[in-house]
Amino acid sequence: MSKISLALICGGKSVEHEVSLISAKNIIAALDFSKYELNLFAVAKDGSFRFYADHNDFLDNQDNLDIVSLKETGFVSVAWSVIDGKGQAVLPAGNKIIDAVFPIMHGSFAEDGKMQGFLEMLNLPYVGPDVLASSISMDKEITKKLVELAGIKVAKYLSFNTRNRSEINFAKVEAELGLPVFVKPANSGSSVGINRAKDETSFNHAVEEAFSVDHKILIESAIVGREIECSVLGNHENLIAGEVGEIVPSAKHGFYSYDAKYLDESGAALLIPAPLEPAKKKEVQELAKKIFSTCQCEGMSRVDSFLTANGEIVFNEINTIPGFTQISMYPKLMMAETGMSYSALIDSLITLAMDRYSRNSKILFEKKMVE
Repeated sequence: MSKISLALICGGKSVEHEVSLISAKNIIAALDFSKYELNLFAVAKDGSFRFYADHNDFLDNQDNLDIVSLKETGFVSVAWSVIDGKGQAVLPAGNKIIDAVFPIMHGSFAEDGKMQGFLEMLNLPYVGPDVLASSISMDKEITKKLVELAGIKVAKYLSFNTRNRSEINFAKVEAELGLPVFVKPANSGSSVGINRAKDETSFNHAVEEAFSVDHKILIESAIVGREIECSVLGNHENLIAGEVGEIVPSAKHGFYSYDAKYLDESGAALLIPAPLEPAKKKEVQELAKKIFSTCQCEGMSRVDSFLTANGEIVFNEINTIPGFTQISMYPKLMMAETGMSYSALIDSLITLAMDRYSRNSKILFEKKMVE
């Protein structure tokens, strides 16, 4: 059997550029090279595409997330073209034919539907949710509205953008939501730009930082509860929910911030499995699958929620291209529940991408035949 020509695309223009690089490094380490011919592409912070022929040597400071970066040597610029109906990478040494794409890119211009739209234009199969699901899930306000319509509880929140920013008033926010509150960009991941505010000074700082990341922000009531996460794998049918994990942030950080996730080894305890009764674990898993479907997701996502003292589950957010670093919860939770290896999980994601592409291509072909 010939190998699958896999394009792994990492980096990007978002503030989660560095996390993406470490995720790519971990996927490469786990990839079964007897099955795949790896073609490593990276998007630099200026948006330019690079092709690194040596996938083992594409990072500087690769063990330090705080300063990791793409190497400025060892790459060639790449363009893309559609030839005979299929996307190909146009390189100085000749075109690269691609069978499937794993876009391990987080945040804006990556996880929000833009990269997915680009890959759709190239007519290439890709891992993870499609354009619609990605854009829905990236916008925390839109996600909450859809999830609420599905009968699932979310934290009370207010939404502001650059047009009505002048209407933000601390006293009114306190009266409506209480204190403390969480202030976060509407379109961001990895807890970038998220702050907990307990007084007017910290609130004003949090608003400034959130607006520095996105044009729209959310201000949410703080939910007192345990932070729980659940991975979901699959296309429309036969969804698999991973183990339920719990995040216990250290007292130093207070919540699962970017620093607690990635820069501080003792920033949080990751409990896998979360200490839950079997019935409650099942409830969390079924709710995660319902949220996954409500947001029109396929492939993979991680669903984050809170579990209150009275046993109520409150949805927080969904991540459509979750991290794949060594400490990332998505692969850990899925492997813990299913027993599959890291490599087997990657195989499953690529297979799901190619199955969806085949399904959608068949529908388009049959539609053309009818017309």
